[in-house]
Amino acid sequence: MFNYNNIFDNHITRIKQEGRYREFVPVQRQADNFPSAWYVDKEIVMWCINDYLGMSKHPDVTKAALEAIAKYGIGSGGTRNIGGNNSCIIELEQELATLHNKESALVFTSGYVANDTTLATLAKIMPNIVFFSDELNHASIISGICNSKAEKHIYRHIDVQHLEELLKKVDINRPKIIVFESAYSMDGLFSPIEKIVNLAKKYNALTFIDEVHTVGLYGKHGAGIADLQGCADKINIIQGTLGKAYGVIGGYIAADSQIIDSIRLTAPGFIFTTSLPPIIASAATASIRHLKNSNIERETYQKVIAKVKKSFDQAKVNYFKNDSHIIPIIIGDPIKAKQASNMLLNDYNIYVQHINFPTVPRGTERLRIIPTPNHTDKMIQDLTKALVEILSVLDISPSINSHSIIKLPLYPAA
Repeated sequence: MFNYNNIFDNHITRIKQEGRYREFVPVQRQADNFPSAWYVDKEIVMWCINDYLGMSKHPDVTKAALEAIAKYGIGSGGTRNIGGNNSCIIELEQELATLHNKESALVFTSGYVANDTTLATLAKIMPNIVFFSDELNHASIISGICNSKAEKHIYRHIDVQHLEELLKKVDINRPKIIVFESAYSMDGLFSPIEKIVNLAKKYNALTFIDEVHTVGLYGKHGAGIADLQGCADKINIIQGTLGKAYGVIGGYIAADSQIIDSIRLTAPGFIFTTSLPPIIASAATASIRHLKNSNIERETYQKVIAKVKKSFDQAKVNYFKNDSHIIPIIIGDPIKAKQASNMLLNDYNIYVQHINFPTVPRGTERLRIIPTPNHTDKMIQDLTKALVEILSVLDISPSINSHSIIKLPLYPAA
C-alpha cells in the first residue's frame, strides 16, 4: 500500500538537511513603540519588517479603520460581483488610479494574487502573447507566467542588452509584454526603466512593472520609481501593494480602463474570491492620501537608510551596494545564515530573518536589513556591533555580489 506519510516525511527531512527548514518567529509588534516588538518574554528590535514607514500604526490609518468597523462591520460580505462591492473599495481604486495617473485601478486580496492572476489572464485575452521576464522576478510573476502556458523568454537580471536580443527574435506583430520590477526585493537594485520602455516602444511590446517595494517610498507623492524617473506614463500596467509602505494589506493594478475592465471581467483570482473588507480599504485609502501629501516620512526614511549604510561601511560590514532602502548581507550558506539570524535574536535581541532558497538562489542566502524612519542611532549602533561580532564568530565574509553564483534557475523549465 502506498505510504503517503513517507512522502511528506522525506520531503520535510530533505528540506531540513539542506538547512532551509522554515520556523516562524512569534513576534508581537508594539504599535506604540515601533519598530520594537515582544519575543516570548523579552523586547526586541525588528530590522526586517516590510511596514517600511510604520503606517500601520499611523493615527490617520487607524482612525479610518475604526470608523469603517463602526459603520460597516468587519467582513465585506462576498465577491465584488455578489455583495462585496462596497463604497470603500471603489474609493480606494479611484485613489490608486489618481496616484498613478491612470484611468482605472483594480484591487486584489494581495500583491501576489494581483501579479499571478493578471499575468495569466493576459494570456487568455491575447492567446498568442509572448512574455519577456527578468530572471529574478518575484515568485508571483513566475507563477502567473508559467500558469499562462504562454511562450516566455527570460532575460538576465536587469540586462537590457540581453532583453533586446530576445525581443529581436520574435515577430514584431505578435503581442508581447515585458515584465519587470522597479526595485528587486532581495538585492535592492533598480531596473533601468527608461531603457526598458524604450525597447517596448521599439519592438511593439506592452510593459508590466511591479512597484510593490517602491510605492509610498519614492516619487513626490509616493507613486514609485517609474514616477520618480518620469516614465510612469509609458508603463501600460503598474502593479503595487498596500501591504508594505502603506502598512495595510492587498494588491492592485493601475492601467487604461480597457485593460482594467478586461482583467475585471476575466481574472479568476479577482472574480472568485471575497473582496477586501471596508476596514482594509478605508485604512489603505487613508494611508495613500497621507503619503501623497506628506514627504516627512520619506525624507526621514532616506536619512536613516544613509546612516545604516554609513555605519556598515565604517565597521567594514560588507553588504550588496545599491541605491535603494534594501540592504542585503550575502552569507552564501543556508546553515550560517540561520545561525547568524538566531544569534542576533537570542544574544542581541535583534530580529533579522535569514532568507534562503527558494526565495533567493542557492548560494546567495542572506540577511536582508530593512530600516524604518523610527530606527534610532542607538539601534543602528547596536545592529552594526552585533553583525561585526557574529560575522567574526561564524567566520563569514559576506559577498558583495547577490546573484553571481546562481546554481539553479528560479523559473521552471515548463
